[in-house]
Amino acid sequence: MKIGVLSLQGAYLKHIEILNRLNVDACEVRYKKNLNDIDALIIPGGESTALTKLIESQSLYKDLSEFVDNKPVYGTCAGLILLSKKINGNEKVKSFKKLDISTNRNGWGRQVHSFIKNISIDISAEPFEGIFIRAPKISNCGTNVEVLSSIDNSAVMVKQNKILATTFHPELSNDTRIHKYFVDMVRNEC
Repeated sequence: MKIGVLSLQGAYLKHIEILNRLNVDACEVRYKKNLNDIDALIIPGGESTALTKLIESQSLYKDLSEFVDNKPVYGTCAGLILLSKKINGNEKVKSFKKLDISTNRNGWGRQVHSFIKNISIDISAEPFEGIFIRAPKISNCGTNVEVLSSIDNSAVMVKQNKILATTFHPELSNDTRIHKYFVDMVRNEC
């Protein structure tokens, strides 16, 4: 099993570090040829409009969209935004429209409103330290979306078929549980 991390912008190296800690073969994905060698993909956080421009400049949109249709994908923060079916109030972000949620970019506030909060996650009995940096807010989930964690009735971790997504940044903590959950999802698909 090999998991790629889209490495155009954001904290992609932190995701690779966590995958390495879990003894998972991980690699950077920058070009469409890299997609041929992986079983799953992580789309990291970053700035969603910048990621859109970089994906388009690398001519990756079509290939990434097809990959999401067929393989497990995990999106964090901006990655979640790019997977969302609907992004409220922003035409600059080109979404893959695969995850049946509506999101608001910076829904929890601007940079100064970033926060860290212990949250309950359905995949573990212990709280998880959620790091929310200019985090998107999920405003609506389709009926086929499983909510794995929420804050104040707003979903912050969701799963739909082969797609896992969080509005926060688990790669910035030392906790590997969410990445391990994704790795287990990938193993079940392989």
